[in-house]
Amino acid sequence: MAGISLSLDLSRLAKPEAQKQEEEVIERDLIIVGGGPAGMTAGIYAGRAEVKPLILVGQAFGGQAATTSEMENYPGFPDGIGGMALAEQMAAHAARFGAETAFEEVISLDLGVYPFFLKTYGAAYRARALILCTGTSPRKMGVPGEGKFIGKGVSFCATCDGYFYREKRVVVVGGGDSALDEGLYLTRFANEVIIVHRRDQLRATPILQKRATANPKMRFVWDTVIDEVLGESAVSGVRVHNVRTGEEGTIPCDGVFVYIGLTPNTSLFKGQVELNPDGYIVTDKRQRTNVPGVFAAGDVQDPYFRQVVVAAGAGAAAAIEAVRFLAEKAYEEGRV
Repeated sequence: MAGISLSLDLSRLAKPEAQKQEEEVIERDLIIVGGGPAGMTAGIYAGRAEVKPLILVGQAFGGQAATTSEMENYPGFPDGIGGMALAEQMAAHAARFGAETAFEEVISLDLGVYPFFLKTYGAAYRARALILCTGTSPRKMGVPGEGKFIGKGVSFCATCDGYFYREKRVVVVGGGDSALDEGLYLTRFANEVIIVHRRDQLRATPILQKRATANPKMRFVWDTVIDEVLGESAVSGVRVHNVRTGEEGTIPCDGVFVYIGLTPNTSLFKGQVELNPDGYIVTDKRQRTNVPGVFAAGDVQDPYFRQVVVAAGAGAAAAIEAVRFLAEKAYEEGRV
């Protein structure tokens, strides 16, 4: 082999890789971020307008609504419907009109360029219009032991974890609709459900209050907050104090379900779109943000109602506006 010279042109090897990276940036007219009622309804309306939207669901298919055991006030279901069942029907409806659903989570985005740039763990996208429907997440108590026992006795979803508390005692923290609705669901499994509320009266709707107070498995601890979640390898109880008297004590229990409010999922959008002081996306009456071509719908921009039917309506409105924006943009760019 002496005298034979071998040389490799590495630039030829690098070029296809660069081309591959370019090919990974997928271009879409409309991307909907979030797969709850707002996102799915937006997908239905945009799909029916033949925009072929892409819905990036992330890890929370169905949003907060999917964690609700039963909804009795969504129009068209007089006997009620489970949150996950409704989410599945909405997704099938969107798919019927050509909406594509991907279980990808957006990890970064740039709304300062156009088309807008989004990155997920699996791919990168450019979109001519965006609808942000990322919803909210349960607010945590922020007390010692809470984080330690998440998944080991601390939960934010009764429909997810209620089965594990058969013939046990659980504490539900909160006094709104979610606390009572999920607390009532837990009575299917637990021997006792203790509602711990920082006030002396509930904020839930009258019908839920009536059902809860009439349920023999439920009892109420008023004017009380939790200071610590107790236990070794799993939850064994909570340390509490009365906000009026200052009296301290413990409540033995096997699980703690927390329903004390929601936090908007907008950390990705800080500095990108206008947020209000509480972190919710600011929109006008037409679901438009301060960035042309970016719309928002659902609980991520609605700190007041937090109802599935309201989120769905906002999703429909956002899609209508997004379709109009795309049509105007296509005309301006001479593509029609």
